[in-house]
Amino acid sequence: MNQAFRSFQRQGSHEKLKVLLLENIHDSAHELLTEQGFQVERVASALPESELKKRIADVHILGIRSKTQVTAAVLAEARQLISVGCFCIGTNQVDLATANRRGVPVFNAPFSNTRSVAEMVLAEIIMLARQLGDRSREVHEGRWRKVSVGSFEVRGKTLGIVGYGHIGRQVGVLCEALGMRIVFYDRATKLPMGNNKSCNSLTELLTESDFVTLHVPATKETHNMIGANELAQMKRGSYMMNASRGTVVDIPALVAALKSGHLAGAAIDVYPEEPESNVDNFKSELQNLPNVVLTPHIGGSTGEAQASIGREVATSLLRFALTGATTGAVNFPQIEMPRDRDTVRILHVHRNVPGVLRDVNRIVSERQANIHSQLLSTDAEIGYLIMDLDHDVSSDVYEGIAGLATSICTRTVC
Repeated sequence: MNQAFRSFQRQGSHEKLKVLLLENIHDSAHELLTEQGFQVERVASALPESELKKRIADVHILGIRSKTQVTAAVLAEARQLISVGCFCIGTNQVDLATANRRGVPVFNAPFSNTRSVAEMVLAEIIMLARQLGDRSREVHEGRWRKVSVGSFEVRGKTLGIVGYGHIGRQVGVLCEALGMRIVFYDRATKLPMGNNKSCNSLTELLTESDFVTLHVPATKETHNMIGANELAQMKRGSYMMNASRGTVVDIPALVAALKSGHLAGAAIDVYPEEPESNVDNFKSELQNLPNVVLTPHIGGSTGEAQASIGREVATSLLRFALTGATTGAVNFPQIEMPRDRDTVRILHVHRNVPGVLRDVNRIVSERQANIHSQLLSTDAEIGYLIMDLDHDVSSDVYEGIAGLATSICTRTVC
């Protein structure tokens, strides 16, 4: 990083840290950050890349949800940035590799909206089984269609969960309580909850499930992982639900499966392309198909979930800003160290090459500094060092470490 960045951080005054929160992040985050004296600016919507590049130049902490794209070009303009908080589960909207190389840890909220998403999936299963979306629309239009054909109880039916993480497991627990049989597939070995059963392959899950619900991240491996071939493997008359990421399902293939009658219905909360803010002209090929429940990416949109997400991510950002703790970061060596209030803490991110710790300790030794605590962790690209020193020599040590050719960024916490 440049010297202006280092000089600002060397003051050790967190009250001057500037925070930019986009996409209507919950008040709980704003309250936690302002309580620490941070300067917080809030914007209700996402910002396009061109505008974000202008706004981020003097920002130290950036908070986003799922719409804002933090690209390499944006990060190149973020000369003061120390951290990014994704107030959601997904982090694919951030160029994590570039953020890592620039010494910027990225935090998310892997736990806070679990219950809200799981409850929505449970509701969708019953809606699809009873065709409640169609019946409700008909009555709103003045049509009375009291029918039982194609409606059934979910008790005894098989639910297939693709992606058995925090949300997938919660879905399994709730739906097993309804009397459903639960099977799941995950590339990683996962401990089953209750009587949930693991499948050996995605094909095995698809062929035996009456309902399939997707809970996987957006990656190259999951892009269009549910396409025409996978849909054809599903039972005739079964149902597809996606509350994960819009790129996971091939939408034209899903439309074809619904129109042919191979699938009896679907519930979709996420789409390959989504508006950056609320609009009145959203279009999808899935619109106006029978027994298809469409929602605008609201799986985690409950008061409880958003308040919890705000607290979870803001707490991670605060802990990093005030102590250097990176526990929970998705792109960074994860370390934290107890704080001795009578010391100055130096946080140093450097290129992961041999000899850096030797050089750091040489600087400390030359200045006859006393190290109270020191902790280093590395990944393939960078090393991250936390070191506590006496006040009287910390400034000289800081200058020496920040001036190393291997340094990426260095700051102090008083």
